[in-house]
Amino acid sequence: MLTRIRFAKMYVAVLLLSLILPPASNAQNIEPFKFFRDYAGLTEDQIAAIRNGKAVAKVVESRTPDEVFVFGSVYVQSTTEKYLKLAADIAELRKLPSYLAVRKFSDPPQPSDFDGFTLEADDIKQLKNCEPGKCDVQLPAEAMDAFKQSVNWSAPDAANQVNRLAQKMALEAVQRYIQGGNAALGTYMDKRHPAVVGETFASLLSRSQALPVYLPELQHYLLDYPRAQSENIQSEFYWEKVNFGLKPTLRIVQAIVYRDSRSTDPAYAVAVKQLYASHYFEAALDLTVCVRDPDNPGRGFYLITLKGSQQAGLTGLKGGIVRKVAVDKTRSSLERALGAIKQRLEGRPD
Repeated sequence: MLTRIRFAKMYVAVLLLSLILPPASNAQNIEPFKFFRDYAGLTEDQIAAIRNGKAVAKVVESRTPDEVFVFGSVYVQSTTEKYLKLAADIAELRKLPSYLAVRKFSDPPQPSDFDGFTLEADDIKQLKNCEPGKCDVQLPAEAMDAFKQSVNWSAPDAANQVNRLAQKMALEAVQRYIQGGNAALGTYMDKRHPAVVGETFASLLSRSQALPVYLPELQHYLLDYPRAQSENIQSEFYWEKVNFGLKPTLRIVQAIVYRDSRSTDPAYAVAVKQLYASHYFEAALDLTVCVRDPDNPGRGFYLITLKGSQQAGLTGLKGGIVRKVAVDKTRSSLERALGAIKQRLEGRPD
């Protein structure tokens, strides 16, 4: 069936979830090598590099300039359970390239969870004059008004006031999402065209035809949290400050670990769903699948990731230049991160 699906429709989960199908009898069709050739567009040299333990990442063609998809894979001589444990370990995540700060939320989230959640000095300056349709920080209109009205911009501690208010807003945003799901994520008004976050995420996810077929629980959870529940899913929240764009970005994310052990060839997936980003990403979903080694099932597995996002400001002449820089940096960051994960799991020093 998958061979009949056009590559242009193979977005995010389609690319990844095709890998959990049982290996075909024809050696040329054995996964993940068929996927590497037919859908990721890798050369034989790149496939050989992955099989030999080298991390490889490449940009995947997207339908529109505001969509960014970056594929990456590395072969790991370890177990999938060790990877899932690593993916849930915030202390280890903090050591990976491009992560400037990471903190897991309490259950339920507390104000102290946002200690260290601070904006860059340039962002703080921009907030003073933010207005709908013209703001360098991604925010709803009501948040822009709150910063302008609640902060004494002439006071020596104006930056501290901004960060305290930002932390309060972030906590309230997480609490609203826990209660109301995607509908509570709000609308970004920093650009001329408003971005309804929940709708943008649903649009990103809707481009997958395989997710509801092969992992309906995961798809249902991503779209219908908090109403959706599954014994195969573990979920937690954290904030992070990352530098895989053009400048440091604060993000709030929901990390979802999916274990489906009912089939003869178990599916293991990790989804990182963005709830908020201070820059660039209107919606984002990182999906990672662990695929067993078909030649040596007990030896290791292929770690395969696709980072999908919708970003503003990537069209036109200036946007095209920004897009190239951002995409290239995302690709190189993913390659470094996969290499670092491999080293952690195989127990070798950095």
